[in-house]
Amino acid sequence: MPVRPTAVLPSLLATALAASVLTACGGSGSDPDTVKVSFKQSTDNSIHVMDDYLADIKKQFEKANPGKKVELVPIKAPDSEYYTKLQQMLRSAKTAPDLVYEDTFLINSDITSGYLKPLDAYLAKWPDWNRFIDTAKAAAKAEDGKTYGVPDGTDTRGLWYDKGVFAKAGLPADWQPKTWDEVLDAARTIKRRVPDVTPLNVYTGKPAGEAAAMQGFEMLLYGTEDRLYDDAAKKWIAGSQGFEDALSFVETVYREKLGPDVSTALDPNIQTIVRGDLLPKGKLGINLDGSWLPQDWLPGSGHEWPEWSRKLGLAYMPTQHGQAPGKVSMSGGWTWAVPAKAANPDLAFDFIRTMQTKANAQKWYVANSGISVREDVAADPAYAKAQPGIKFFTDLVASTHYRPAYPAYPKVSTAIQEAMEGVTTGDTSVEEAARNYDDSLKEATDDQVIEK
Repeated sequence: MPVRPTAVLPSLLATALAASVLTACGGSGSDPDTVKVSFKQSTDNSIHVMDDYLADIKKQFEKANPGKKVELVPIKAPDSEYYTKLQQMLRSAKTAPDLVYEDTFLINSDITSGYLKPLDAYLAKWPDWNRFIDTAKAAAKAEDGKTYGVPDGTDTRGLWYDKGVFAKAGLPADWQPKTWDEVLDAARTIKRRVPDVTPLNVYTGKPAGEAAAMQGFEMLLYGTEDRLYDDAAKKWIAGSQGFEDALSFVETVYREKLGPDVSTALDPNIQTIVRGDLLPKGKLGINLDGSWLPQDWLPGSGHEWPEWSRKLGLAYMPTQHGQAPGKVSMSGGWTWAVPAKAANPDLAFDFIRTMQTKANAQKWYVANSGISVREDVAADPAYAKAQPGIKFFTDLVASTHYRPAYPAYPKVSTAIQEAMEGVTTGDTSVEEAARNYDDSLKEATDDQVIEK
């Protein structure tokens, strides 16, 4: 099993990756006829869904715009390191590409830092913008009311479970837990009856980055009566019972050895391990994860697994005690944004327009196992039937929540990850981890905090 990295290794790796990316990007202003497009490349060499999609868009764009060229600038790094590399690139005109792939959780931080260009002037002249759903548009809108990114899809989250493992454990093939306790009870049953399988995966700790905060912690917190942010008071919430209850769930998973070995859980490549090894090989009973997983198992992915839709079941994540609405999901997604220091912003938006024709958008949603943010694609029967699970995850949009899209959120997320890691390793109690979070929250938000 993968071992837990030392604290020094990620730092050294981040430095090395940063140097390679900055060198590769080179000076964006050198050629007015070339648009440089930077994106997150999978750390798994066999996964090239984004690479293949962008290569196709590049061909379309260059054919439609004679004399213009597209240079693809991949950043191959785990999520947390990708964000670091991207921000380093955006700081200088010498290294800023013309178009970047921005996670919605980070975009407001980059907007506040002055790294991105408002797109309203372009959007006003682009008829397709009216096809995007309002919630998706809001994900890339800043507090100044301007829009800084074009979303390329959204996502929802739920419970994936292995029907074969469930059969061995005597659990139902059509499993649908109603409470957190029922999720934990199923995991305990798997541990007793199928001891060679990891019962339950909940992403945790800093190495997993935002996956820990969003797929793990927030899927729990938003199933309680509490939240991260009080919209009415416009303040972050500290000291909530829901926060401690969510941490207690994580602590239980790892204290009772219901989850992966701690060294594996805190491996930066844990998502690749889950999707590429544990699930396809029948080594994991239940996985709290996102709608996009099948992209890794499609033909040509390197981890082809055509049987996944027969071998895996889907269940929504229940609320803590089964209280209304009974189910919970979190939604995020990514956007295409133009750096403030881009040399060719007009050309960059032309590339966005090419990516976001109805046909190309639909092709991406299906290839990426994404949820449509265009109403015309969502209404197309071909989209709903394109892949097993799309309807299940699209239906969860009605029960979904979005992260507080404010500049402080990345720091808040890091504080959540640290709290989770403390209870996962057993180094801190739930109460101590919650107190540490509250202290970090006050620092991250300039004390814009409300006590519960």
